Amino acid sequence: MAGPGHPMRAAMAGRGHLLASDADREQVIDALKSAYVYGLLGKDDLDRRAGQVLASRTYAELTALTAGIPAWLIAPQAPATTPGVSRRPVNRKFVACAGCLLVLGPAVGAAFFTFYGGFVVMFVLAVIGATVTTPPRHEGA
Repeated sequence: MAGPGHPMRAAMAGRGHLLASDADREQVIDALKSAYVYGLLGKDDLDRRAGQVLASRTYAELTALTAGIPAWLIAPQAPATTPGVSRRPVNRKFVACAGCLLVLGPAVGAAFFTFYGGFVVMFVLAVIGATVTTPPRHEGA
């Protein structure tokens, strides 16, 4: 069972007066669900504690709701990643240009077979021009 020496409980106790985030509440609800799956909590106890988690405001309140749950159920789970595979950021401008170029062929074909096709080609070229000439947006600014 998770005792007072558990790292997550110790961290929560040290900042017990601080407000908990939605992610912290979700983590505690996940731990309660896991405890229910393993038969450590009954359905009524799970429902009662989950309701209290949603009403909790501080880390101290969340810590009290995980009493009697083993430490390995409370510890945050690392996201599942494939070893050796790194995710590179996507160049949005490249994706926009590639999408426009995929549409350009059918649009040019439509320009020759329909009256309004020329407007489609002009629209696609305007989108490509706006995408290419727009300066990059910095995240977090």
